Amino acid sequence: MSSKKAVQVAWIWLNVPAVMNSLHFLAETKFFGIALTPWKIIGLSGSLIFGLRFLIQWIASERARKSVIPFGFWECSALGSFLLLAYFAIYRHDSVGVLQSFLPLPIYLRNLYFRYTHHEPRHAGSEPRVEE
Repeated sequence: MSSKKAVQVAWIWLNVPAVMNSLHFLAETKFFGIALTPWKIIGLSGSLIFGLRFLIQWIASERARKSVIPFGFWECSALGSFLLLAYFAIYRHDSVGVLQSFLPLPIYLRNLYFRYTHHEPRHAGSEPRVEE
């Protein structure tokens, strides 16, 4: 190995801590005083998606002029639960968060299964409201 190449390799190895410190900036950024890590972004995204399900349900009920649960409600429920489950299980190691995310998940997935396999409404509650 030439001396020039050896100097370059030595420079890289000596600067590994500096490089890691610069990447640490990307790993933990403050946003409005909240430290954001990639795992926190996953957890916050899960909370946001899970919360959006109520907005979707409210809009669908206003349009139908009756209480309905649209397909997007179940999609947001399942996706939000998966993201929150990953956050609580892998990052936080929080058994309460894992249980609250995991236990309702089969219900969300079953309703998604019904939606994908049964395309026609099977009961009167699924039909649009008759204008009065």
